[in-house]
Amino acid sequence: MLKGNMAASISVKHGLASSKTSQLYGLYGKILPKPVLIQGAAEIQNVRASTSARVDPQNNEKYCLDLVRSRDYEGFLTSLLLPVEARRSSLALRAFNVELAQVKDTVSQKTIGLMRMEFWKTAIEEIYRDEPPNQPVITELWRAVKTHNLTKRWLLRIIADREKDLDDRAYRNLQELEGYSENTQSSLIYLLLECLGVKNVHADHAASHVGKAHGIVTCLRATPYNSRRRKVYLPMDICMLHGASQEDFIRGSQEKKIRDVVYDIASQAHVHLQHARSFSNSVPAAANPAFLHTVVLEDYLQRVRRADFDVFHKSLQNRNPLLPIQLYIRSWKKTY
Repeated sequence: MLKGNMAASISVKHGLASSKTSQLYGLYGKILPKPVLIQGAAEIQNVRASTSARVDPQNNEKYCLDLVRSRDYEGFLTSLLLPVEARRSSLALRAFNVELAQVKDTVSQKTIGLMRMEFWKTAIEEIYRDEPPNQPVITELWRAVKTHNLTKRWLLRIIADREKDLDDRAYRNLQELEGYSENTQSSLIYLLLECLGVKNVHADHAASHVGKAHGIVTCLRATPYNSRRRKVYLPMDICMLHGASQEDFIRGSQEKKIRDVVYDIASQAHVHLQHARSFSNSVPAAANPAFLHTVVLEDYLQRVRRADFDVFHKSLQNRNPLLPIQLYIRSWKKTY
């Protein structure tokens, strides 16, 4: 169903920007795992909870970089491979996305989560009035909006669907999961395209499908973690089709019916990737960096296939050490 692994031996001849070998080594220095330098997880949550966080403006960029590196490592890697003029804005957008994504897991009551979301909605309005609150992610996001004239609708749409997701229930069907993925992940890619200066209908179509694939894969990848918390968010229609109950997932069952559910969901993510690539001949080359996350999605889908669609297989819990190289090569080839 899925494509095989890319060839292991490829000659790397170009660097991130204008230089070559030295830039490659610089990339390795950034992507190798290292401790986050500014704060521990608890402190980051405290900052997130505060609407009056104060950080020296010159450290705002570093704050976002460290937050994304610690909480969205793959997004961090793809941001490093963007053109230099879009890199900082990409990190700001991904830091914003991290803040919203973590609200659901860090609040004890829905009411508190709604208050957090209201804070972010108000912050977006203030950003577009040139009155951003003095908070590091918001300040960097304001800079990105001013630099690239980002569309407010996409930012508000991400918040709106993250807010709906606070209801903490399983998706009723695959279409509902795709809709959520479109409104969150695809909206983020639309913003990245704006950072790259791309306005193209074919690029938008590709972004829609890549975002849907991303959301579906994220739902699959999070299943072991959510199951340990006695939460199951996989589409109910597919679970019912195969006779799989939520309790089966909570128990970490490896029965065929569970693997059949995972197969159907993973297959739909693969279909979206194929649709996205069907536009590749019409998508401007400048848009390709916005779609680098396809490498991450492809990697997971290949690994879950090798695990015979056992979403709980231990091999799926480990980070692929070759991912940085695979991302770099795809970036160098200017394809997605």
